[in-house]
Amino acid sequence: MTACAIEDGTAVAVEAGETVEPGSEDPGGAAEPPDPATDAAEDAAADPQEPPVPPESAVPAESAAPARVPAETVLPTAPPAFTITANGAYAARLTAAPGEAHETGGAGSGIPADTAWYPERWTLDGPEPYAVPLPLNQPEEADSQVLPLADGRVLIRRRVADRHTLSLLYPTGPGTGELPLGAVECAELTLLPPSPDGVSAYALAAGAHSTGLWLVAGGPSGPEQVAELPGRCSGGVWLDRAGRLLALDREPAEGGPVKAVAVDLGRGAEMTPLLQIAPDSDDRLLLADPDSGLLLIRSNAPGHDRLGWGVLGSCLPVRFPECLRLPDAAVSPFAVQPGQMLMPESCAVALRIDAAAGSWLGVWRPAGRRLHQLPVPEGWLAGSGVWSREGVLGLPYANGETACAVAFLAAPADEEPAMGRTPAGYPQSGMQPSGAVAPPSVCRPVPLGQAPLVGRTAPR
Repeated sequence: MTACAIEDGTAVAVEAGETVEPGSEDPGGAAEPPDPATDAAEDAAADPQEPPVPPESAVPAESAAPARVPAETVLPTAPPAFTITANGAYAARLTAAPGEAHETGGAGSGIPADTAWYPERWTLDGPEPYAVPLPLNQPEEADSQVLPLADGRVLIRRRVADRHTLSLLYPTGPGTGELPLGAVECAELTLLPPSPDGVSAYALAAGAHSTGLWLVAGGPSGPEQVAELPGRCSGGVWLDRAGRLLALDREPAEGGPVKAVAVDLGRGAEMTPLLQIAPDSDDRLLLADPDSGLLLIRSNAPGHDRLGWGVLGSCLPVRFPECLRLPDAAVSPFAVQPGQMLMPESCAVALRIDAAAGSWLGVWRPAGRRLHQLPVPEGWLAGSGVWSREGVLGLPYANGETACAVAFLAAPADEEPAMGRTPAGYPQSGMQPSGAVAPPSVCRPVPLGQAPLVGRTAPR
């Protein structure tokens, strides 16, 4: 069967594992990313009707990335250290003890191994954000994980010898209360992103041939194994707001391409295929919006790893916008604007851009024709943020001047290029098309799966 993907407005046919790349107008590759500060100024000048950002939400100009990025791609080396609940009310992270490294933004930041760590909970839904430290009698290890719950408690996973202990932390006046939940005996245990129900917490225990799915908080009696999934599973993206449909990236036990699958927790963890762009491609799901069905995907179906997008349940092929392809920089989506029912192409997507010069922000819409690159506040907890339904992005940050703050940024408007300006697709214009024309009739796409896919069996 022939699978189909859209790249740069051209259908890419993939048959029997062979990928045919479309031509490019840029002989030297993708466009150099513009200076975020200059780009933001041009956006404001081009769209005078766009409402200005309030003064208190403005980000410092000195945090903007330089105009040119050195020829070295710097990928994030650790999972995000700052985790936000699905409803955006609370967040949690490990932070360094005062006077050590609190300005670095959390664990995994190149800080000395003997740094003393402790959990910290942020409240984000009040009149102004504030942080509550949750230290215990001894510091935490740098490889511990914290996960906020909707009731304000913080789940912590600690490695103790060959097992992982789990506890709930909560403030008790001047001290910190701890409720032990139990332990899981396994080599590796990774907490999944916060469940949309705000109460449950899940984790993956990957083995050589299978992966255990554990309910580690919110169960009747401590941690319990929900299912043993075939293959090695990783990732973790929630597809609904009830906390029932979970997408995982699955690699077969015998080896082979990584494919995103859907796990229905309401039907005994039934696993069904979710993404199948090409037979031999690695197709991972990075982000999903339950309201609109917008999916952010990373796949090598076009011949190399690219960021793409699709819609859950749609028969249209995945599109790979050229404007999301930056030289010498890694681009990772971390938040999608909610509340855009039946309008996935209008959702604003926040992306973390990492390069040798540092990290900054990208904002993009599937219906738009450009990637807006914007500066971030000093001390931004990179890869974290929350969208409002109105299209305002909150970026949490902590630096030497403030230990807990959020900068608010209105999503830039997408301006269509006027006649006589630089043509769309010109390498230095930043206006590469991210949409696509209808594919040729000869191309028969394998659509995105609608989870749950009843009547289809999981690959073995």
